[in-house]
Amino acid sequence: MNYNASTLPVNESKVDCVCLPFFDSQSLCKTGELIDTNFNQVISKSIKTLGIESEAGKSFILPLTDTNFSRILLLGFGNQKEISNDTLRKNAKALASQIKDTNIKHLSIALDKASLSKEQQILFTKSCINEIENTQYSFDQFKSKKSPESALTHVDFHCENEAQEDLQATCSLAEALSKGVNTAKDLGNLPGNICTPSYLADQAEALAKSSKNFKVSILEESDLEELNMGAFLSVSKGSSEPGKLIVLEYQGGTKNEAPHMLVGKGITFDSGGISLKPGAQMDEMKYDMCGAASVMGTMTAIAQLQPKLNIVSIIASAENMPAGNASKPGDIVTSASGQTIEILNTDAEGRLVLCDALTYAEKYKPASVVDIATLTGACIVALGHSTSAVMGNNDQVINELLEAGKETDDKAWQLPIWDDYQELIDSPFADMQNIGGKGAGSITAACFLSRFAKEFPWAHLDIAGTAWVSGGKNKGATGRPVPMLLQYLLNKAS
Repeated sequence: MNYNASTLPVNESKVDCVCLPFFDSQSLCKTGELIDTNFNQVISKSIKTLGIESEAGKSFILPLTDTNFSRILLLGFGNQKEISNDTLRKNAKALASQIKDTNIKHLSIALDKASLSKEQQILFTKSCINEIENTQYSFDQFKSKKSPESALTHVDFHCENEAQEDLQATCSLAEALSKGVNTAKDLGNLPGNICTPSYLADQAEALAKSSKNFKVSILEESDLEELNMGAFLSVSKGSSEPGKLIVLEYQGGTKNEAPHMLVGKGITFDSGGISLKPGAQMDEMKYDMCGAASVMGTMTAIAQLQPKLNIVSIIASAENMPAGNASKPGDIVTSASGQTIEILNTDAEGRLVLCDALTYAEKYKPASVVDIATLTGACIVALGHSTSAVMGNNDQVINELLEAGKETDDKAWQLPIWDDYQELIDSPFADMQNIGGKGAGSITAACFLSRFAKEFPWAHLDIAGTAWVSGGKNKGATGRPVPMLLQYLLNKAS
């Protein structure tokens, strides 16, 4: 898809369709008024005759003849003085839905400062690109009959001269974000027999090879043994697929600048191990690597944008399977930090691979560390499927993530990890146990991780409710929280 910010007058464009905002009292944007005047009020007459509504999110395609374009897409914005960010996002979604199954190849969207402020134009442009890409996305590589390709190839955002540079930069950012989100979706949607830890390692190597300022290291199980990563290995040992610790380093900042780090949970299939999960919907446990997928998606976007920042990403990847040599409830293992862990439930495995990855992160003396994981079903109970949970030991990192989530509509909510909760994971036989009691499951999981993150500013994102849509025709990975993570890092760079 080609996205472009253009200063060419819309009425001079030779395109298939022009999108015009219109408002309460059936008033058109400035560009719409000009086109309407040039073509004998055909638009305003049609609005009145057909009763086209200007309510936010309403859209209508109007066919035309004897013009440079064969259709006009009227997009309602409601009261011009009360346009919110939600209105802009809602309208972008309506636009993308309206053009999805049409034969429109080239779309022009009219933007002018008399109708939308510069900030509103930027958000609307970004939202349009994200929604168009999301609507056009399909995962059909294993189907005999492929989804029909979209006719749409070009989208122009027509603006005044003073807004062009910013809107063109917005197009570049949104394209990179969409590429990252789609990468995360693809990895999440792949079946577990294909997307193994080795496959993720191959993808990381391919990204590093094709991008500037990247290098990759793959730590094998023999390397993990030398690093005394007994927690990680307690998960991977029950599978015939070897576990991998995948490290992607991007150097966009100065040589000695402390990196910001992302650590992703990459359990490519989670059977629960000896603490076997119920059979219903176990197929969806291929999504237990969506934390890793979001890290790969974010780094894919970083490769395209090349911000001035040092970033190190760690993906802790393994399969969690039942086997004769798999961990048993009651086993005690020693982590890379030297702390011992009593494994009371082998289905609480994500924190076991992550804790050793967090210990490994210490060697980089990071400026911040964010781990991302589909960690607990308790998070879904607490926050549902629209909001991720964030916890940590550093208010600045947490607040920056929350703000990045607001900017990108990839929302999170902070939960506490007060000392009161820590005693819930104390063990009578080891330094800690890997689960708490029935209550506060998301919090006790974060408390567990916090014991391995004392040497750096750290935040934990639990994305169990937001990383994928469960069941039904819309089942699939969402690509979250790539938008939040990318914005968080770009805010650091700026």
